[in-house]
Amino acid sequence: MTDAAELRERTRALLAAHPPAGTDRTEFLKARFDAGLAWVHYPVGLGGLDAPRSLQAVVDAELEAAGAPDNDPRRIGIGLGMAAPTILAYGTEDQKRRFLRPLWVGEEVWCQLFSEPGAGSDLAALGTRAVREGDDGDWVVDGQKVWTSSAHLARWAILIARTDPEAPKHRGITYFICDMTDPGVDVRPLRQITGEAEFNEVFLTGVRIPDAHRLGPVGDGWKVAQTTLMNERVSIGGMRIPREGGMIGPVSRTWRERPELRTHDLHQRLLTLWVEAEVARLTGERLRQQLVAGQPGPEGSGMKLAFARLNQEISGLEVELRGEEGLLYDDWTMRRPELVDFTGRDAGYRYLRSKGNSIEGGTSEVLLNIVAERVLGLPPEPRNDKDVAWKDLTR
Repeated sequence: MTDAAELRERTRALLAAHPPAGTDRTEFLKARFDAGLAWVHYPVGLGGLDAPRSLQAVVDAELEAAGAPDNDPRRIGIGLGMAAPTILAYGTEDQKRRFLRPLWVGEEVWCQLFSEPGAGSDLAALGTRAVREGDDGDWVVDGQKVWTSSAHLARWAILIARTDPEAPKHRGITYFICDMTDPGVDVRPLRQITGEAEFNEVFLTGVRIPDAHRLGPVGDGWKVAQTTLMNERVSIGGMRIPREGGMIGPVSRTWRERPELRTHDLHQRLLTLWVEAEVARLTGERLRQQLVAGQPGPEGSGMKLAFARLNQEISGLEVELRGEEGLLYDDWTMRRPELVDFTGRDAGYRYLRSKGNSIEGGTSEVLLNIVAERVLGLPPEPRNDKDVAWKDLTR
């Protein structure tokens, strides 16, 4: 399936058989997945047609024009952007068929159990343990994860745990799919500077994971995790947005609608940030076009870096522009939201929430190293812990 006209006809056939106005939303999404129109570049039978990724735009345009429902991608972003490509790359056929359809339809929400309080930004130093009961038995997991978005909503989690403390830290890790409803999984809210708790800490105590829920070989979890992380950074920093979309939109509207707030200095800063935001948007579009030819690479780290810096600078400018009213905050109520809404809240929320952008999805410091070493080809920083058994590292 590589012809746009044929793909357009297939989409219209879906709409004829399942008119959006008279079809249950979930049933429509299931029919779309089964027709291969969910993500057309995926294999036949897994929501795709083995078509070029670029043809997804043909499907999306036809469905949008017909008023068809989407799968609420912001709510299930971790599943779509991180779990799905990892399962596709490393999952067994049974795993792909079990997880991809309910993931894409939105019936099952996913979260990511990677970060740990004792590892900081050095993810490979994680200490959560997974011990196998016999050669063919379940894995028993004990440990703590932190900064877990949507854990309070999730049915499934992608999890990395240490299975060989005798190996160097990057080589003793294994990648699992964890059922968040299993006994021993304890999700606790982390209240943030915004007053909300979209993040969580997750305690794992004697959690049993069947070996059938392992992704990739034992001990090769770091390699599998790289697929997740590269896709995560693309999904965060490379989202498709229109001109003046994202954080630059609200401050631009305020500038146009409130001339009494303008100053020469603020004008110059707004112009600079507007241009940088547009450059980042176009760079993201180019990155998405590069993805048509293959898997995401380290370039996504550069986009995520730009995303974090721009969000923080733009939101700071917006607070200054609004003056005293920029210091107001709409609601400090403790909530556990389903998604992050940057543009639907006030300036104070945007300012506070953007502080987390340089931490989540990989800290800016770590991403700078990735860009330096893997994009620019600069010499890596000297490390004396790469060949030392994890159990012998100072913690």
